[in-house]
Order: sequence, then structure tokens, then C-alpha cells
Amino acid sequence: MTITAIMKLVLSLVPAIWVAAVAILSVQNATPVSLQFLTFRSIEMPMGVLLGICAAGGMVGTALLISLERPRQQRSRRW
Repeated sequence: MTITAIMKLVLSLVPAIWVAAVAILSVQNATPVSLQFLTFRSIEMPMGVLLGICAAGGMVGTALLISLERPRQQRSRRW
């Protein structure tokens, strides 16, 4: 196996493991929960739904931060 094949395998296994972990946690924790921040409180929803919303929000936030990153200028080397 080449290094690129190993990298592709690792990059596909990491999200698969996370999805499996979220699925297992959501099945085991079906009781409704609600988030509370300071005085604000959300509606009660199953833990799996809450995990999915948080995971999707994290992915969208990360994608936005990466897309907003300013391209770096290449420095010319002077010898």
C-alpha cells in the first residue's frame, strides 16, 4: 500500500467511527434532555437528535472557518 492509499483509508475511517459512536450513543440514550445556558432553556429532545445537531453545527462552523481563511502569500526565497 502506498502512503496516499493509507491516508485515504484513515480519512474515511475517522468519520465512520464518529458516525458509529454517535449512533450507538443515541440508541443507548433515548431519554429526552434539554440544554440550559444561563437563563435560557431549550425544548426537550432525544440525546441522539441533540448530538446530531451539535455534530452538524460543528461541521458547518469548521467549514466556514476554513473557507474564510485568507490564502497565504508565498515568500520568494532569496539566496
